[in-house]
Amino acid sequence: MSRILITSALPYINGVKHLGNLAGSMLPADVYARAMRLLGHDVLYICATDEHGTPAELAAQEAGLEVSEYCERMHIAQKEAGANFKLSYDYFGRSSAKSNHVLTQHFAHVLEANGLIEERTSKQVYSNADGRYLPDRYVEGTCPNCGFEAARGDQCDSCGKLLDPIDLIDPYSAVSGSKDVEIRETNHLYLKQSSMASKLREWVEAATGWPPLAKSIAMKWLDEGLRDRAITRDLSWGITVTNPDGSVRDGFDGKVFYVWFDAPIEYIAATQDWAAETGGDWESWWRTDKGADDVQYVQFMGKDNVAFHTLSFPTTIIGSGEPWKLVDQLKAFNWVTWYGGKFSTSSKRGVFMDQAIDIAPSDYWRWHLMANAPEGNDAAFTWEEFQAAVNSDLANVLGNFVNRITKYAVGKFDGVVPDGGEFGEAEDWLIKELDTRLSALVGYYEAREFRKAMAETRAIWAAGNEYLTKAAPWTHYKTDVPQAAVGTRVGLNLVALFGVIAQPIIPDTAEKILDAMNIPKENRTWNFRTAQEAISALPIGMAINAPDVLFTKIEDEDVAAWTERFGGDDA
Repeated sequence: MSRILITSALPYINGVKHLGNLAGSMLPADVYARAMRLLGHDVLYICATDEHGTPAELAAQEAGLEVSEYCERMHIAQKEAGANFKLSYDYFGRSSAKSNHVLTQHFAHVLEANGLIEERTSKQVYSNADGRYLPDRYVEGTCPNCGFEAARGDQCDSCGKLLDPIDLIDPYSAVSGSKDVEIRETNHLYLKQSSMASKLREWVEAATGWPPLAKSIAMKWLDEGLRDRAITRDLSWGITVTNPDGSVRDGFDGKVFYVWFDAPIEYIAATQDWAAETGGDWESWWRTDKGADDVQYVQFMGKDNVAFHTLSFPTTIIGSGEPWKLVDQLKAFNWVTWYGGKFSTSSKRGVFMDQAIDIAPSDYWRWHLMANAPEGNDAAFTWEEFQAAVNSDLANVLGNFVNRITKYAVGKFDGVVPDGGEFGEAEDWLIKELDTRLSALVGYYEAREFRKAMAETRAIWAAGNEYLTKAAPWTHYKTDVPQAAVGTRVGLNLVALFGVIAQPIIPDTAEKILDAMNIPKENRTWNFRTAQEAISALPIGMAINAPDVLFTKIEDEDVAAWTERFGGDDA
């Protein structure tokens, strides 16, 4: 048994997250956490709302609320959305929590003492129309490198070049659209990432278990020349910039730490809060001098978060000189796209978690998003593909199998696992098939290859249907009841097995299946051993039930209604 620490990129506080956010970090982290728990590992899955920065202030202003009240409400809303999608966080914290204030200030003091933070006067874009300094992402203009007219101040989405907002041609405020902007001088603290570049390169090059996407993004930033980054901002909402004695740093009234400095630190702070609530030992998960050297730390995130997790946060961790745990495996995802463009929280483009749960059960979404996980490339969402995944994979392959064999057992064998008969060619074929596929399934989960894991799961379900065709218990029942009993008995064992392997992906349906099969909670683990044992596990005479129809098919009129409501090909 291993200890596995899992974090998913913190969902930002400015609204309930869309399906792209869900698919790019929180959901795969949950599926992985569930699978590893079922394999017997000690898992700690940590997440939190990311609550600081300009977008939080702007969203609160739009809502007519104080920022603190807005963040409190949205934290509750996001926690509820996660619960509705059955995200099995061990703890879901808040980056605004006191623990994160204390820890962020600690890291800043240590890094400065180690010569890795320096106060500098910098030039920053100020919007007269908005009455505020604009963070990099809220300055837009023409890219000086490629001429793209909607480049952001931190990076051009067209050519990928890292930018400084003052380099943009014809800059304007992304908040108000005003071009009444000017460059002003302001003091900020800078994290001297450039002085850590060689150490970071060695660490990235030595990393294993990262998909090519993650390494390529990190190396691109390193190859372009890692730049020092300002880690403070001119804002009122956030973590105060202090001296080691706790007093406000001279000249830093009205400034707070940059959200991308404090947000990853919240992984540790949230674990501290988890420990405070549960009596757990947070240090054994995060401090290598306290036992964390045997922890496997796995991070999940979208590709836009990779640079901060592979360079900025490691600069903080390594640069502190303290024995903190670094990430071992980093799983980065591309984007789920919405009819030719990106899902967008700010533009309210796409389907959001609270909306999705109103129109279909969470298992439907979980299956479709993981079966089409954006691992190698961006993955396009369409209503038609969602319909096909639910109707074909869930309703036809899994649902029909479960309902068909359990109803048959109830009707012909009094709802118990029947005795009699011997294994033959159909069972030999099934055992060989399952021995190969179950081993492959575990391997895909351990490697965090989700598309392959979903395809293998579907193939195992499909093998059950093929087995019933070969065994044909309903045909044998007319002339050879013992032989019909074999097919029925194996079929019922397959139902239990299918329920077990469905748990990481579609937990609500899995529970319905395993409840109908009367499988004790303690037996719902991935203790597969051999396929021979898996299809012989249920005791003879054990009572079972036929569950209600597991999946309601999505009809064409449903797709038409959703397309009209949310958009589709013409979105």
